[in-house]
Amino acid sequence: MTQDLPLFPTMGVGSHAAPGWLFSFREAMRAGKAGPADVDEAYGDATRTAIADQIQAGLDLFSDGELTRDRFVYAMYDRLDGLNRQPVARRLGVPGYDRTPGYVADERVCAPRGLGLVEDYLFLRREVARQLGEEAAATRLKMALPGPITFVRNIRAGRAYAHESEPQLSLLDDLVEAVKAEVQALVDAGCPLVQLDEPGLTYPSDWLDQEESIRAVNRVGEAAPGQFLVHVCFGNNASRPYTPRDFDRLDRVLEELAADCLVLEFANREMAGLDLVARLSNPAKIAAGVVDVKNFHLETADEVARRVERVLAAGIPAEKLVLTADCGLSALPRWLGVRKLEALAAGAKLVRGRA
Repeated sequence: MTQDLPLFPTMGVGSHAAPGWLFSFREAMRAGKAGPADVDEAYGDATRTAIADQIQAGLDLFSDGELTRDRFVYAMYDRLDGLNRQPVARRLGVPGYDRTPGYVADERVCAPRGLGLVEDYLFLRREVARQLGEEAAATRLKMALPGPITFVRNIRAGRAYAHESEPQLSLLDDLVEAVKAEVQALVDAGCPLVQLDEPGLTYPSDWLDQEESIRAVNRVGEAAPGQFLVHVCFGNNASRPYTPRDFDRLDRVLEELAADCLVLEFANREMAGLDLVARLSNPAKIAAGVVDVKNFHLETADEVARRVERVLAAGIPAEKLVLTADCGLSALPRWLGVRKLEALAAGAKLVRGRA
């Protein structure tokens, strides 16, 4: 990661809490009331807000907030060719993972126009350069995107893969190539850090074992040597996890991922698993989630600092430690999300003063 960062550098995970007006604008979009110029203006304004919030909160690394990529991975399936969307089985009641779209791949899946992140990165870079200068824009930026394991979870291999001996694995191979190409495009555009978000790594599967999952993520990471972060996530749809949240069953994953930094959630899990992570021989830095985004409680700087001190006490070296939230802020109201980022930055400052 960037060498000129302070001790215990701080960053968000990826998504930012959307301004309230953006929800109304998206309704207008769905109703056909907004033109292309309106969309560009609205998303540009929302992204500027997300960037300004991070800067004003006092973070050290900045992302675009993912507001153009509504609902994490789900909006990004539109960037893939070869998919037929399937009806959602449940439409009534509380939001949940069973109300997310599914797809069948009746043609080979590809992304000939890319996944759209390069344009978002260039916007982020221009905005940070305008506010903080070219040096910050060249070194303190991160772009996050869903990984191939997460993409494939909602796609069933259809007739285009019927002749393959392992249809789902062949589909996964195509998704690896699409995501890897996007990572390469980001690196070529000058993006200093690229993060793969992989809640899919924590989902049990009857066709995909940990070895294949690790191999798929590491293949993507080949496009960003020295710049590659992996967020191992338990899910955050409407602030709900998807899977059991223990690290014990993921020890091989954490050991063998060829990442420069592992982004892991701790705060909402009462800091469980620190001992296992501290024992890893994987040389990756650890971005420890010390702010709970699945809780409406607003942490104080002291609470954040105490969590950081627990991470250090477990044996994770200070020079390997990055501080972050447990996940993105998309399921929180903006006022709370911003104040949690402020607590993150203030807590880091407290611990730096004691180091």
